[in-house]
Amino acid sequence: MSDHILVAIAWPYANSFIHVGNITGSHLPGDILARYHRLAGNRVAMVSGSDAHGTPVTVRADAEKTTPVEVYKKFHASFLELFQKLGISYDLFTSTHTENHFKVSQDMFLALHKNGFLYADRQQQWFSTAQGRFLPDRYVEGTCYICGYPNARGDQCDGCGSLLDATQIINPRSKIDGSSPELRETEHFYLDLGQLEPAIVEFLRQRESYWRPNVLRQSLGQILADGLHGRAITRDLDWGIPVPVEGWEGKCLYVWFEAVIGYLSATIEWSRLSGQPDAWREWWNDPDARSFYVIGKDNIPFHAVIWPGQLIGAGEWFGELFENRTATRLTLPYDVPANEFMNLEGKKISGSRNWAVWGLDFLTRYDPDPLRYYLTVNMPESKDTDWDWDGFVRRNNDELVATWGNLANRVLSFAYRHWEGIVPEPGELRPADQEILAVVEAGFAAAGEHLGAARLRSALLEAMRLAGEVNKYLDKAAPWFEIKSDKAAAAKTIFTALKAIDSLKVLFSPFLPFTCEQLHSYFGYQEPLFGQQYVQTVQDKLGEHTALRYDPTPASGHWVPSQLQAGQELRQPAPLFRKLDEKVASEERSKLGNS
Repeated sequence: MSDHILVAIAWPYANSFIHVGNITGSHLPGDILARYHRLAGNRVAMVSGSDAHGTPVTVRADAEKTTPVEVYKKFHASFLELFQKLGISYDLFTSTHTENHFKVSQDMFLALHKNGFLYADRQQQWFSTAQGRFLPDRYVEGTCYICGYPNARGDQCDGCGSLLDATQIINPRSKIDGSSPELRETEHFYLDLGQLEPAIVEFLRQRESYWRPNVLRQSLGQILADGLHGRAITRDLDWGIPVPVEGWEGKCLYVWFEAVIGYLSATIEWSRLSGQPDAWREWWNDPDARSFYVIGKDNIPFHAVIWPGQLIGAGEWFGELFENRTATRLTLPYDVPANEFMNLEGKKISGSRNWAVWGLDFLTRYDPDPLRYYLTVNMPESKDTDWDWDGFVRRNNDELVATWGNLANRVLSFAYRHWEGIVPEPGELRPADQEILAVVEAGFAAAGEHLGAARLRSALLEAMRLAGEVNKYLDKAAPWFEIKSDKAAAAKTIFTALKAIDSLKVLFSPFLPFTCEQLHSYFGYQEPLFGQQYVQTVQDKLGEHTALRYDPTPASGHWVPSQLQAGQELRQPAPLFRKLDEKVASEERSKLGNS
């Protein structure tokens, strides 16, 4: 029986292009998890979308003298293009600016309100006299009152990762014009996290044994040290989801509150677009369903503390309200495998200084699988890592080309040439043949255990280690010489190597889907490993929006060792990877920081 796996990936602000730090932080690890679980035969829903209402979108719109909707649509389109080219296989990548998301977010607000977990209170908020308006927290910058970082945002410090009270920022300034704002009183709704704290702590305790240490430090650790307090969930804005309470016109739901609801609303939208309006409940109402929230470390408090609090507080009433169906509780996160940050050539990535490797730009010169490979072996799962152009070239040439690509190409080419494009008949295999096949087959359990626990680097390194073992087997058997004196013995070796490579192809495929699909076809299989992505235009009351969708057929149940049989017809193979000139590193490095 298959499991239901939700892969929920952090919603990127639709105000900038996506760089390698964003990719390795959430989109790529989420895709690897989703592809593995599809291959393992589980039912996967991988969802996310553009965060259209984040204040970074309005900041950019103000700077470019355009509208937030135009900014959002521009970058949303670039996200869809990148994910297709990089193979990020979203079942649905949508947007927060949809009628569906508005309704689900407002319903959750009303559920929390009815259940007594929201309260209204007056607060001090920064007001720009120059602009004549209250400033959202992201419009305020200044010195962090916790660590002293000079460029902290009003809601969060990138220096120490702490959630901040914007009113306590030292030396505040407007992000728009640099002017000094003043504090004025305004009224907002608050999420009563203090009341929810016991339930949130219990939720975290139940996951303490397997969550990553960095996630526990920023969730359970901070709660036990400081406790939880009410947090405002509305703001004085005209771009976003209106507060669904009479008399609160001119205020919207705060983006951090409504964006996380997008995981639920996106699953509901996918369900409807698929013609299965109740299918979303299999991921959200089944207590045995597992949900993985794949994010960067700056989003840990929102996903490991606040979002579980919202789900707990919504209780059963949300189920009654939405579509007037039988009330059920919503499934809480199973894991939040948050990554640390990736730096670039020893410095923090900065889009404004063009100190970044941009995804779409990269793919104009290089293939997607080498990018996926380097970002996975260098993934910041437990500590910050560094993109190094010399390292990228070396990993491509020494590992993808020399260890894995050369293994697959030389064996398939040799078999195709000497056995007329047919998998040779091996007869009875020798002990050495059986031993290497057993070693490779054991990799399915080892890599699968790593992948199931979101240890992606370890799973990929296991696959590459096994490729090295098969290379050692071939070096010892030397079928290129063996065939000159004993073609039957060479047939045993080549059959064994083909079978091992066919298995390795599956182990590598969550990480390297393009080349593994190519290799899969060289083996003569008719059914592909993975499905296809496509863009769909969706109409709703807020207007037309485009969504990236994925048809998973026929990827199901392929996470098994090779079933290759003698006599299977092969196709003409070709090299899977390109060797890169070492000068590539210095050429690319010279572009960094240029306008």
